[in-house]
Amino acid sequence: MRPLVAMTAALALAGCDRREPPAPPEPTPEAVPTQASIIRPDIEVERPEPELEPLDASVTFAEAGGELSEAALEDLETILASPQLAEGGPIVLRGHTDSSGDDEANLRVSQRRAEMVRDWLVEHGVDEERITVIAIGEQRPIAPNAKLDGTPDEAGRAANRRVDVSIALPDVVAEEADEAEDSEAAQSHATSQVD
Repeated sequence: MRPLVAMTAALALAGCDRREPPAPPEPTPEAVPTQASIIRPDIEVERPEPELEPLDASVTFAEAGGELSEAALEDLETILASPQLAEGGPIVLRGHTDSSGDDEANLRVSQRRAEMVRDWLVEHGVDEERITVIAIGEQRPIAPNAKLDGTPDEAGRAANRRVDVSIALPDVVAEEADEAEDSEAAQSHATSQVD
């Protein structure tokens, strides 16, 4: 049993070695690990451009009258600078009025407003062949023309006096036309099969 006790004591004393562990070696400049960046300035990464959507905007005619106001001109400048306009797709102008006046007069006024917008766009280089003018009159308000007590809602009426501008993208129009042709061809083929 003595040899076992002696061996245990020797192991215990060996575990109690009080010397300091050796210091780790100093890293040399070549041995310093480097981190590679995932963003490299020497490589250009192509990022897909966000897909362009058709434009739906409004030109305000909040101040009743036959002239383009400063606010309307700002709206038109924004539309003129839009990438959708530059794409060359068809443009639809829908003229609107508030509910004051009779229906026929409102249709004429909404037609004139849409034509003013068309004329401004044409004067600023837009091909007139791209533009369709539609008079809506008072039929599609975006705000109430009257308050609940029956008095005029001037803010609502001002919001309703507008020209809505829709600019489609040429690719979308071409795809829709192709789909319509394919559908008509399929219907025609199905009809000829029945005969």
